[in-house]
Amino acid sequence: MQVLNLLKALRITITQTTRNYSQEYVPKPLRSLKAKSTRNTVQFYVDSFRVRTVAGNGGNGCISFLSAWCKEHAGPDGGDGGHGGHVIFQATHTVKSLNHCKTVVTAKHGEKGYNKDCNGKNAPHIIVPVPLGTLVKDETGRVLADLAREGVMFVAARGGAGGRGNKFFLTDTQQAPDIAEIGAAGEWKTYQLEVRSMAHVGLLGFPNAGKSSLLRALTRARPSVAPYPFTTLRPHIGMVPYDDYEQVAIADLPGLIPGSHKNYGLGIQFLQHVERCRGLIYLLDGTSDPQLQYRTLTNEIRQYNKKLTERPSCIVVNKIDLKEGRQSFERMKRNVQVIGVSAKTGLNLGELLKVVREMYDSGEAEKVEMQ
Repeated sequence: MQVLNLLKALRITITQTTRNYSQEYVPKPLRSLKAKSTRNTVQFYVDSFRVRTVAGNGGNGCISFLSAWCKEHAGPDGGDGGHGGHVIFQATHTVKSLNHCKTVVTAKHGEKGYNKDCNGKNAPHIIVPVPLGTLVKDETGRVLADLAREGVMFVAARGGAGGRGNKFFLTDTQQAPDIAEIGAAGEWKTYQLEVRSMAHVGLLGFPNAGKSSLLRALTRARPSVAPYPFTTLRPHIGMVPYDDYEQVAIADLPGLIPGSHKNYGLGIQFLQHVERCRGLIYLLDGTSDPQLQYRTLTNEIRQYNKKLTERPSCIVVNKIDLKEGRQSFERMKRNVQVIGVSAKTGLNLGELLKVVREMYDSGEAEKVEMQ
């Protein structure tokens, strides 16, 4: 009895200690000690892609008559043609982007029929893997399919059926049919693929605000960095690992300019990237009136989609290692809650990563409540 009581007391103590530890524990980001790759190939993220699917045609049926040594007119023996291949989109967790997709996806044609009742081969189907949560839209923008679960398929283009040979048309009254079917033509269709969720957090800011430099400092991604605007034309994704085995995806989005909601430049296309991020980081250039930048960015987001302003967000002023950036940060933090960082020197990046994790946790909590 004494041993049992001792074990119960020990179990209670361990449970209380574990609870206290879980309440006080704050996940910390892991810093990789491995050097970044020196390859020139730069990986970018494609979240919207236009693809034309061409299915295979069916094989033609065969017209043939068997002539055996023991019977000169043994009857028709023409085989059927094979079916053409389909083009299929399949959702899978093994791919995260659409950058592997081809502009035109073509399936093979079915094989024609042969004599001696030999049917042609069916063409194999072409299966294009797409990320989970991919939306398939037609040319008018109507959503045809939502590939949200693992293994879900959408037949984008159906292959043509194979034609039947003259053996199929043999009847009691028609003993020598000399007709066969031509294989049906496969479908030709055009689709717009869009990945519904691109990243957990997106870096939103003006051109040359330092978004690519900040992504390089936070993750192992290697977007292009240059001293001229619009260096980033396509999103880049970087992963931030934490010590509780969670990974947060951060996207470097192309820069916005005033009037983007009116499609100035490539405004609408860039704003669509913002729409696919769960949280937003307003990255402001501390050397060029960050308050005006913030008002402009929020106005563009509001004009494009008011719901985007309700997503988790934070304000970050970059380049505080410079005198102008430090002064702008000091003035701005009097009015709003803002974080000052330096992507070049790594100043205050730890504090930013804590806020990123809080945004990620709040988004996950909201998703659980919705389910």
